[in-house]
Amino acid sequence: MKFFVGMHIPAHADKVENAFISVNRIRNRKGSFPVKNWIMDSGAFTTIAKHGGYIEPVSVYAKQIKRWKNNGNLLAAVAQDYMCEPHMLAKTGMTVDQHQKLTIERYDALIAENTGVYIMPVLQGYDPQDYVNHINMYGKRLAYGSYVGVGSVCKRNSDPQSIVAVIKTIKQCRPDLRLHGFGVKTTSLALSEIRDELESADSMAWSFSARMEGKGSNDWRNAVKFEKKIKMQPVQMALL
Repeated sequence: MKFFVGMHIPAHADKVENAFISVNRIRNRKGSFPVKNWIMDSGAFTTIAKHGGYIEPVSVYAKQIKRWKNNGNLLAAVAQDYMCEPHMLAKTGMTVDQHQKLTIERYDALIAENTGVYIMPVLQGYDPQDYVNHINMYGKRLAYGSYVGVGSVCKRNSDPQSIVAVIKTIKQCRPDLRLHGFGVKTTSLALSEIRDELESADSMAWSFSARMEGKGSNDWRNAVKFEKKIKMQPVQMALL
């Protein structure tokens, strides 16, 4: 599994092997930044939480992708999805089904922009069966072996088995899909049922932990320590 370290400060992105950077952190930059392999996040969670939807057309995000596509090795840009946790549904006043349809609409619109970068579609839902329903909604858009994000799991790290259930259900439906887990923390990645089924994952947990310990939450050295910890972390065997 490849792990992407969430980075607050783009100027420090080259300190880690694989970085996960929100478009919100680079949209106002005037110049390039050093980075190796990276994924651009759409900033969807922050946007939906703050505005209850997207206040800009897809073309604005597409412009940012095109701007940064030759900066380092940009592996993918995450589509602008709609999360399906209960508090997000309450924020928008919509249903899981509506959020899933809107996620696909934004994905289609972004694909039409021809950014020249792989656009990572996101599977959304809350109950495991929701994700299967979303796969069916995507239909032929999800080609064999597609690299796909699994949304609405980052708030479930206190109950790793709920993440296991989601991933297992997706894999039973489409074992070919290469999955990326958003915001999957060490407690969840320690389970082979999760780690072995993911192509990749990302997290900014290092920053929160550093802040709780009275250390620098923006200090890249703490990010590097976290990256090494993930690589060396022993994997627990699947629970019987």
